[in-house]
Amino acid sequence: MASAGESLAFRENPALDKALGLYRSIEDDYVRSIEATGVKFALRDEKRAEAQDLRARLEKAGARIRNGGASVSVGFLSRGCVACTGSCVSCTFAISNNCHRDCFFCFNPNEKDFSYYCEHQFPWREKLEGLAHEGSTPVCLALSGGEPMLYPDEACAYFECARNLFPGVHTRLYTSGDLLNAALLDRLRDAGLDEIRFSVKQSDEPEEQEKLFAIMELALERIPTVMVEMPPIPGTEASMRDLLKRLDALGVHGINLLEFAYAMWNWEVFDSLGLTLRNPPNRVCYDYTYAGSLAVQDSEELCLRLMLWAVEEGLTLGMHYCSLENKHRAQVRNIDEPYADLDARYAFDYGDYFLKTGIVFGPDRAPVRAALRALGCTDFLEDKVGDSTSFHPRWLPQAAHVRFADGSAVRPCVSTNVVALHGGKPSLRELKVELLEDAAPVQLVDETKASDEAAGFGL
Repeated sequence: MASAGESLAFRENPALDKALGLYRSIEDDYVRSIEATGVKFALRDEKRAEAQDLRARLEKAGARIRNGGASVSVGFLSRGCVACTGSCVSCTFAISNNCHRDCFFCFNPNEKDFSYYCEHQFPWREKLEGLAHEGSTPVCLALSGGEPMLYPDEACAYFECARNLFPGVHTRLYTSGDLLNAALLDRLRDAGLDEIRFSVKQSDEPEEQEKLFAIMELALERIPTVMVEMPPIPGTEASMRDLLKRLDALGVHGINLLEFAYAMWNWEVFDSLGLTLRNPPNRVCYDYTYAGSLAVQDSEELCLRLMLWAVEEGLTLGMHYCSLENKHRAQVRNIDEPYADLDARYAFDYGDYFLKTGIVFGPDRAPVRAALRALGCTDFLEDKVGDSTSFHPRWLPQAAHVRFADGSAVRPCVSTNVVALHGGKPSLRELKVELLEDAAPVQLVDETKASDEAAGFGL
């Protein structure tokens, strides 16, 4: 890695070029396969300069950059958000997929058995009791949907069951708010509801939004934590600023700004709004299970711009940007963390929860091995087929300064891996190889947990 003002020469390295080209071709093939369905991607932009600049400005203004940058928080932060991005001890249930709304960006139609669970209820009680029987101790339990308030008795029963099975658990409800009233809010409070998250629809007429604001006021009198959670749609920055000011005036505790995403259906509406998808769609190409699927171009930047504007305006409303990647990381952590010590040459990265190793290719192998051995590194993984040498990523800074006798530089890389089980036995599946200069720093300690605890948001 070149220092400031240093211009480096590199040797030809076909093995390195092959490895980098392989994963770039996988990403390109994936984008082309999605484009074949009629979906439109923006121009490829791996650097995301505006988003990086906005994060830096927010951090300078006092925001907490969490979960490797996938989460940004200002002020109040829900306990549910801490649990989701921290130790992954938050579970969400639903009564049914049934909903009286028809939002064009809803993720549910992308899920398995969507239609069946519009007509039938999920076995939420059996699953809650199963958690208790297993000895699990979730910090947070949530009820989503569909619209849970289509089943008010079941919703109240859910929170009563959660409270009885897991005393002290933090509970939250996701709802449009359309079907709530003072009496039902009282029932939910008495059943043990700690937090309610309203979804504000930007397409609603002003009078409909006013009704929702009135329900929020009733909730603020009854429920300990009242929030809004929604994905701002690119092109709505002015109206979103008005909404943030209104929520701040109401005294709502916080808003979760979600990255707007496409769920692989109903593209015609996205296209009619002039929307495109971010390219590349994911930092690491993998089989993510979250139904949101693909991030919309400029959604992340819009959320961060809104947060920065609100800070500069002096709003006291808590704000949390929850990216699509932030949701993906919960899945990856659940897969990889139990096997964090699977191989001594790999490290569990608390930045994105993948398992990482440092790797060099071709002619770079010999000088890096020699230099790292001299510094005390003795554990290498040699791959003759791939013409590569891997080592623990703690040695990457030293590897970056290795030079050949003629002064030319080596080009260390980071290999990103996930655990795959075959016959119950874990192995590592490589997902990406990228140059060290292009990769995010590998985090060997849980910086998000330390930051949350320092801010008073520890679990």
